[in-house]
Amino acid sequence: MIKTDILIIGAGPTGLFTVFEAGLLKLKCHLIDALPQPGGQLAELYPKKPIYDIPGFPEVLAGDLVDNLLEQGKQFKPGFTLGERADSIQKLEDGTFIVTTNKGTKHHAPVVAIAGGLGSFEPRKPILEHLDFYEENGVEYFVKNPEQYRDKRVVIAGGGDSALDWSIYLADIASEVTLVHRRNEFRGALDSVEKVQELKHLGKISLITPAEVTGLRGTDTLEALVINVDGEEQLVETDYFIPLFGLSPKLGPIGEWGLEIEKNAIKVDNALDYQTNIPGLFAIGDVNTYEGKLKLILCGFHEATLMCQTAYKIINPGKKYMLKYTTVSGVNGFDGTKKQAPKPVVQAIV
Repeated sequence: MIKTDILIIGAGPTGLFTVFEAGLLKLKCHLIDALPQPGGQLAELYPKKPIYDIPGFPEVLAGDLVDNLLEQGKQFKPGFTLGERADSIQKLEDGTFIVTTNKGTKHHAPVVAIAGGLGSFEPRKPILEHLDFYEENGVEYFVKNPEQYRDKRVVIAGGGDSALDWSIYLADIASEVTLVHRRNEFRGALDSVEKVQELKHLGKISLITPAEVTGLRGTDTLEALVINVDGEEQLVETDYFIPLFGLSPKLGPIGEWGLEIEKNAIKVDNALDYQTNIPGLFAIGDVNTYEGKLKLILCGFHEATLMCQTAYKIINPGKKYMLKYTTVSGVNGFDGTKKQAPKPVVQAIV
C-alpha cells in the first residue's frame, strides 16, 4: 500500500505543478499515470512543439516545460506509479480513499486530485481503405520526434492549430511539406494561418484546398496519396501522411466513480477549490468543467494552487496556515534543506 497526503491521478503539467504547490504546504504527493513517463500529452504527443502562453516564457518547447516542472518539484520528492491506469476508488469510513490501478497497485490518501487532462484519448482517424496497414509505415497521428521527418516528403491533413503549427515547424526540416484541408478557411489562430500563407508564397509549403485525401498507395510502406481536389483525383508522392483531426477524449474508468459528469468532463465547484460532488476528491486542469472554464495549462496551475489550500485544511483540521510568499520565506524541501530567499539590500541615502 502506497500512502501519501495527496494522490494525483495524471502526471501532466497540472499534476506536476501540484507537487510544487503541495510541497510549499509540507504535503507529500504521489502521482499515477497510464503513460510510461511523466508529462502527459506534452511528453507523449508533441514534446517538440513550442508553447507560447506560459507566463515568463515567450516560447518554451512542451518537453522542456515538462523537464522544468519536474525539476521544480523534485525537491519535494514526489512518488510515481507510471504505466498503470487508476481503475477503482474506494472511500473509507474515515473519509480517506484507496485507489487501485489496473495492475493491482493500491494507494491510500486523504485527498485525491484528478488531473487527467483529457483523459484517455485516441486520434480521430480518417476513413480510408487499408489505413491500418500503413500505420507506422508512413501514416502517423502524432509528431513525437520532428527529426524523423528530416529531408522527407510530408503531407499533413487538417485545418486546426496542430495542422498549421506542424506545417510551419516542419517547413524547415522536411524536404517537402504539403498541407491538405477540405475547406479554404482554417480553424486555427490567425497568425498561424498568415504564416502558412507566407510560407506558401516562399515555396516552402504546398497548400491544397479545398481537398481531401481519399486513398493510400504503396507496396510495403506509404509511397503516395490520392487527393480529391474539386472532384478530380491527384496522386501526390510522399513518405509520410500525418492526419491531424484532433483527439477523441474518454474518461475511462474514472467515469464510473460516481462523479458528476458533463460533456465528458468532471463538474467541480469553482467558487472555492475545484472539489467534485465527492468531498475530498478534486478535479483540476482540462479534465474538469464549470461555467467559464478555459482549457489552458495556466488555468490548471491556478486550479492546482487553490485545491492545495483546501487539501491542507482536510489533512490538518483545525490548523491554520498563513500564506507566505516564496520571495520572503524561500522554499523548504522534504530533504531538510532550505532555499532561503536573499534578504533585500537596504542602502542608506546620504
